[in-house]
Amino acid sequence: MAESQHKKQAPQWIRKLELQDPLTQMETNLPMMCQHCDEAPCVDVCPTGASFKRADGIVLVNRHTCIGCRYCMMACPYKARSLVHEPLNDTQKADVPRGMGCVESCTLCVQKIDRGDGNTACAEACTAAGHNALLFGDMNDPESEISKRLRELPTKQVRADLNLNLGVRYHGI
Repeated sequence: MAESQHKKQAPQWIRKLELQDPLTQMETNLPMMCQHCDEAPCVDVCPTGASFKRADGIVLVNRHTCIGCRYCMMACPYKARSLVHEPLNDTQKADVPRGMGCVESCTLCVQKIDRGDGNTACAEACTAAGHNALLFGDMNDPESEISKRLRELPTKQVRADLNLNLGVRYHGI
């Protein structure tokens, strides 16, 4: 199949959805990423076990065992996964390996978490830009900033009706 005929899905760790309330016409931007589900459909359908959930709740893909079948992409109700279609030799980073033929999604900057940095790159960039719209932390630690904020503000899970117990919460949607 010719290159121009082969439709590729570009990698997207966070997609920006533009929502509009049909009643008020108010527009909102919603960052959509891997929701790091407690009951992750992507993990359930993976035939090789490449999609897995760590003890801390982060959902990842092991690029060494992923066969690129894309079952996890089909199972994800958030369209949060993409397949790497091309070699990535020029864009590799030592602490964030990626591989052609593997599925990937937002990892919540697991390399930074494992290093003890305590924050994600997107939350850092959002804060540095003065938006302060993203907050990362341990929702299971009642003393963490995120837990305190969750107690103070009403939040929602996207598609809460699926009972996946998401690791991502949204305020103001």
